[in-house]
Amino acid sequence: MTFIINLLALLGAFLATEGAAWLLHRYVMHGALWMLHESHHQKVEGQFFEKNDLFFLFFAIPGAWLIYLGIAQGWNYWFYAGLGITLYGVVYFWVHDVFIHQRYAFFRKSRNRYLRALRRAHHAHHKHTQREGGESFGLLWVAKQYYEK
Repeated sequence: MTFIINLLALLGAFLATEGAAWLLHRYVMHGALWMLHESHHQKVEGQFFEKNDLFFLFFAIPGAWLIYLGIAQGWNYWFYAGLGITLYGVVYFWVHDVFIHQRYAFFRKSRNRYLRALRRAHHAHHKHTQREGGESFGLLWVAKQYYEK
């Protein structure tokens, strides 16, 4: 039973982080903290790090705290919830920074329908260079319209 609870904590936190990331992106990054996120929409040639990269703290701190709390309480479900948030961060890095934005030269081409839709959705988001008028704020969930092109 403990295994199931821990697995549900991990998966639930991972999925909840996708929802939290969408909300943060839509209402905070394109809202009050646009001054940080704007660097991601206004590319500067040769710039590797952006102010936007600071947003990892919004997830790294709660993830690390839950891992610490779970260990302190005997490796309970809080550890696995923190691990779920942390795993989302790892997936975010590989999908967003490596696959979509090509910060590293891996996975340049794909014939996979989902991955092509994912990249298409993110590029649709970046066609808006201003705070308003954005679309496709999530990372892993891709709306049907991006599969149909």
